Amino acid sequence: MSASLVVSALVIPATIQAQDQRLHADKRAVVEHWTPERRAAAIPRDLVIDAQGRGYLRRPDGSLEPYGQQRSAQLRAGPQVPNRGKPGGGGGGGGSDTTSPAISNMIPGHGATIGADHTFKAAVTDDSGLKSVNFVITFPSDATQSYSAGHAGNGIWTVNFTGFSDGDWGWHVVAKDNAGKGGNTATSDLVSFTVNTGGGSGGGGGGGGSHVVTNAPWCDPTDGCTDGGAVQTAAGRIYFEMPSNPKWKRWAGYVCSGTVATDNSSNRSVIITAAHCVYDDANKAFARHVMFIPDQAFSGTATDRNCSNDRFGCWLPSFGVVDVNWTTTTFPNNVAWDYAYYVVDDTDDSAHDGPAGVPDSLEDAVGALDIDFTTPQDSVDNNDPAPSADYTHALGYSYSDDPNFMYCAEDMTKEGTADVNWWLPSCGLSGGASGGPWVQPMDVNAGNGQIISVNSWGYTTSPGMAGPYLNSSEANCLFGEATRLDFGEVPTADGAAGLAVDYCN
Repeated sequence: MSASLVVSALVIPATIQAQDQRLHADKRAVVEHWTPERRAAAIPRDLVIDAQGRGYLRRPDGSLEPYGQQRSAQLRAGPQVPNRGKPGGGGGGGGSDTTSPAISNMIPGHGATIGADHTFKAAVTDDSGLKSVNFVITFPSDATQSYSAGHAGNGIWTVNFTGFSDGDWGWHVVAKDNAGKGGNTATSDLVSFTVNTGGGSGGGGGGGGSHVVTNAPWCDPTDGCTDGGAVQTAAGRIYFEMPSNPKWKRWAGYVCSGTVATDNSSNRSVIITAAHCVYDDANKAFARHVMFIPDQAFSGTATDRNCSNDRFGCWLPSFGVVDVNWTTTTFPNNVAWDYAYYVVDDTDDSAHDGPAGVPDSLEDAVGALDIDFTTPQDSVDNNDPAPSADYTHALGYSYSDDPNFMYCAEDMTKEGTADVNWWLPSCGLSGGASGGPWVQPMDVNAGNGQIISVNSWGYTTSPGMAGPYLNSSEANCLFGEATRLDFGEVPTADGAAGLAVDYCN
């Protein structure tokens, strides 16, 4: 069925039709594009890096799709399990194999107690050879995240985890073999285990005296929270499409996070997010059909097309702004420039679709957080159990925790030796949180603070979140361009609705 037929077949309530009447044709097309089916089909734009430094798009099932490179995913450790085809199986790809992989000897076992760091192991074998083995961790909040396991030899697969916090956790194994017709998949039973770091229990999903929060709701209405503060209203989910090939013939839907930033201009609002949520550096195109839904955690749903049942409604940005260095290289070689902006025309009432009485100006409606372009605190050790000056909150709309607004928090350090990214080593935010804000320091009572980075990327086999440096003249200059550019200067065609700025370097 063609996209046009899907749209024409919609039965749209009269209340929605009334809201849509004021929308200009181009903006109405964006709202109508995001049908329940398309919203449900959108996946996180979750970029990860393996131990060899290769980039991948991690799909919701944990599988890795090569990103910006053609070689297939290679797991972290040891040689691949050999493809030993069954008789008549054609070397592991035959159609006669209907037997799923065998999973056994999972460590830690059911009821085990572990500390903050632990190596997880499982025996996984299959006569057709194994295509993928993933360890899926269930957090105390019931959120889940999948990690690719490495083969340590003799059918044993492992992942070394660090940064567990006190609480009741779980894990299971998902394995797929190399059999034909998509392969056979096996899923183990859930194994429950307890983490005791020796520091007592901490609030908000935290880890005792270390104050590490790996993944928890920022303000959960089911727990009686009614006000998450400024960051709750200013941050939101971003729906958009990017091409599936360099010819832009097919497009796919994605979700990220973003935050309204204080811009001191009267005719626009600016949303800060990750560059990989604005510009496809592999297929060289700006996103299309972009929709921003602030504070979706408190009302509405993730799968309808009725912006009027969201607390503030939906906003439709006019264009994106990225650093040219993000566009001329490909992930992960461009992670230093993984920050960008969407610009909303506040003078265009058709850029907002939502409940009556909500201001059309995005910043007026939901507020904004300041961006701090100076150098933040990092790697501070104050030798006491209280959070250090570099204690940082990273937030976002994780796909696996929809519709909750999630966060992690811990002392911030630098990632690796390249000196281009900040690093939160225990962060367990999942895909969909990309582009969400890093706040330091955070006034937890007001839910307010300054943005010092955004969620950017993680590793395939371990927790942690990287964020680009914003403490540079280039990042500050790019934000200035987002606040200055005339709306008539920027193209609007699919794939071209944005500007790659080359004069900030």
